[in-house]
Amino acid sequence: MSQSYITLNDGNKIPQIGIGLFLINNDEDAENNVLEALKIGYRHIDTAHAYLNERGVGKAIKKSGIPRKEIFLTSKLWITEYGKETSYKAINKMLKRFDTDYIDLLLLHQPYNDYVNAYKDMERAQKEGKIRSIGISNFYGEQLDDILKKCNVKPAVNQVECHPYFDQRELIKKLEPYGTKIEAWYPLGHGDNHLLEENIFTKLGKRYKKTNPQIILRWHIQKGFIVFPKSINHLKENFDIFDFELTKEEMDEIAKIHKHKVYYDMTNREENYKKLSSLYP
Repeated sequence: MSQSYITLNDGNKIPQIGIGLFLINNDEDAENNVLEALKIGYRHIDTAHAYLNERGVGKAIKKSGIPRKEIFLTSKLWITEYGKETSYKAINKMLKRFDTDYIDLLLLHQPYNDYVNAYKDMERAQKEGKIRSIGISNFYGEQLDDILKKCNVKPAVNQVECHPYFDQRELIKKLEPYGTKIEAWYPLGHGDNHLLEENIFTKLGKRYKKTNPQIILRWHIQKGFIVFPKSINHLKENFDIFDFELTKEEMDEIAKIHKHKVYYDMTNREENYKKLSSLYP
């Protein structure tokens, strides 16, 4: 099976669907899952220092026999690694964990601590060829403005919660002048049955002989998002979305169910991430 690619604002091409490795917090499972995904046809791997599985990902890439240039590798710096020189050193350590010469896309995982200097360290690493593209994750409001105003390289992507109940229409408008693309986590609404069983997806599933999740993932692709469905048990099904296309009328109908509903509780996010910081020195 083939897949679609989009071009980032720096000219690099990125596969629109990838395997996300959140909560796969050991190298052995990560290695096995990545190998299976690569066999199916996935060419984009999304992980992070905080996921504790980068070594397993690196082993899978080498073991797969697929040329490195054909695999798009994304990772994220954790908030304890932010700061001038600190982030640069963390990038070099990350390269060693992956056992690779470069990372295709590196993101700031969360908008805390010294994220501006962390981003500037990523800019430095990009100039040196250690990183191909740089971006951010979970940045909104003032923190997003800081990156856009104070840093030289505009983010290639912003990885955020995104699904048909929360299609990020306001953020898309804000980022449009910079060419920053949306990467979607919780693309299926954290598996919420209310979303998955919406009549529009059931109707379109029958029309195209696809499952409701496949219709939603196809919606993401046609919106121009980069998407990481979480379910390891449905790797092949999630990838089987490139043999049909939703019409403009169908896309417009899906847009009507947007209700600004989020599944990740932002209320205590900062407190929770500060607590988690001690786990990822």
